[in-house]
Amino acid sequence: KPAEQTPLIAAEAVRILREAGFPGDAVQLLPGQGESVGARLVADPRVDGVVFTGSTEVAEIIHRTLARRGNVPLVAETGGQNAMVVDSSALPEQVVADAIASAFDSAGQRCSALRVLCLQEEIAGRVLPMLAGAMAELAVGEPSRLATDVGPIIDEAARAGLEAHI
Repeated sequence: KPAEQTPLIAAEAVRILREAGFPGDAVQLLPGQGESVGARLVADPRVDGVVFTGSTEVAEIIHRTLARRGNVPLVAETGGQNAMVVDSSALPEQVVADAIASAFDSAGQRCSALRVLCLQEEIAGRVLPMLAGAMAELAVGEPSRLATDVGPIIDEAARAGLEAHI
């Protein structure tokens, strides 16, 4: 079951897998709302394990449901405050390139996106101006355009969350 915001790309992924020879009963797609479709899937005794990406709150609900069923494995990626710790031996150019890629690829909408950059004082004076300059050069826009560095966020709820964080 894909996220509610991603049924089309999930359908394309399933199509490609089937085209590559995966059997229909091995790869299935069931789009829908998490509260209804996802909840029924998690509670179904035929489901032997769950891999979930999303909020900690929903992961806890899934965990409680699976716990009532017994020993059903759960792998949950719930996004955290991913940090990069940089000491004075780092090359500033590499730090900036890595920080920009981690923080802004996929418009920062990955669980592994950089959220906190910790710089040793001795390197901060060189890295911060370079980082600010690199960020100022990022082009935000339509992702199909080659000149775009950062595409849009997925929906209004994500935009509101970013605004609240800022």
